[in-house]
Amino acid sequence: MPLPHPSSIKRSPVSRASLWAAGLAALFLSGCGEPEAPPPKTAELVKVATVRYESIARTVSLAGTVAARVESDLSFRVAGRIAERRVDVSDIVKKGDILATLETAEQESDLQSAEATLQSARVTLAQAETNFRRQKTLNESGYTTRSTLDAAQEQFRTAQGSVESAEADVGTAQDQLSFTVLRADADGVVTARNAEAGQVVAAAQTVFAIAQDGERDAVFDIYEALLATSTPAGAIDVGLVSDPSVQAVGKVREIAPTFDTATGTVRVKVSLLAPPPSMSLGAAVAGSAAFEPKRLFALPWRALSSGPGGPRVWIVDPKTSTVSLRAITIDRYRTGEILVQGGLNDGEIVVTDASRFLREGQTVAISTGDVS
Repeated sequence: MPLPHPSSIKRSPVSRASLWAAGLAALFLSGCGEPEAPPPKTAELVKVATVRYESIARTVSLAGTVAARVESDLSFRVAGRIAERRVDVSDIVKKGDILATLETAEQESDLQSAEATLQSARVTLAQAETNFRRQKTLNESGYTTRSTLDAAQEQFRTAQGSVESAEADVGTAQDQLSFTVLRADADGVVTARNAEAGQVVAAAQTVFAIAQDGERDAVFDIYEALLATSTPAGAIDVGLVSDPSVQAVGKVREIAPTFDTATGTVRVKVSLLAPPPSMSLGAAVAGSAAFEPKRLFALPWRALSSGPGGPRVWIVDPKTSTVSLRAITIDRYRTGEILVQGGLNDGEIVVTDASRFLREGQTVAISTGDVS
């Protein structure tokens, strides 16, 4: 029996669909193979430094002026109108020199009145004394009574008291007249003038200020924050601003207990030891003071980062090579560095370039040769 021609054989629809499904399945399986593994993450390369405590002293340059150890505010002891002013600011005066005078008409009138009263009291005393002596003689002869003698004696004693009182009044009037003359109480330089001729001044109102000759201080106004935790240690070198070769050595003598609310500064007086003559009163001086050293960590300023609550730095854990952000307390800044007072421990490793984008727990690699 002859075989049919291949072209005459009809293919089954089911078999054709099965072939298409098998092809699509093979194509799908070939595209859904195992995904390629991502490339391994590389650790961030950072520069670090091992922090060590250092004993760091702070040296500060100060600007001030030379002042007398003792300054006197001079005033009249009585009120009145100034008749004459004889000195001005910067004048050199000697003890006893007349600085100014008041008009004296009132005091002279009071003195004349007191002297007249004294003269009258003395006349009365002389009369009372004469009468007392006469009554005493008469009483001894029996020509007067005891009561008359007692009355004469009482008048005599009263007259004596009146003379003493009048003499005291004259002394007071003389003092009041002398108080119209204002004199220097010591050798020195006039540093302030607060009144002019013709001005009416009250008693005890300051007219002149005198810087007395003798021991001198360099006076500096220092910001309160500088003195909050330490004070200058040892000697302070002081030199003239106009001529730095003129030098003197000083020691802190006085630190004001309060600060100036307007400037936020505290006045510090430095006693000058044997200052040269050219370091005169009022001269501008520059001082160099070293403060007590502190145990601090010095870090480059690029190590500084920020976070909630204040400045921070990145710390590297040497066991896991991961970083963490830690808060620090900064004592002060200096050129290219920050000086850290708290928040770090000796020997810890700190990232010195905080500008890198780091995150908590990130693994880092230390740049070769950076840990010291």
